[in-house]
Amino acid sequence: MSNTEICEKIKGMLVENLRIPADELEFDSELFGDDIGLDSIDSIEIIAGIDSLFGVQMTGAARENFKSIETLAKYVEEHQGE
Repeated sequence: MSNTEICEKIKGMLVENLRIPADELEFDSELFGDDIGLDSIDSIEIIAGIDSLFGVQMTGAARENFKSIETLAKYVEEHQGE
């Protein structure tokens, strides 16, 4: 699966689970910063979504991995199949 495919799947999950308007969400949007403004409850949804979509555990992952869809996709790529 390519990085772009992973990004698309993560974006779809965020739009569906967290009700973020798709047109406001870019692959490099800052999820927990000024761009989208997610909170710690949302991070739990992201962890569950990544596990469900890719079978990758993100519990305890460093905060910088949650910065954007791009950083989430990179984490998934590096940890898939572990």
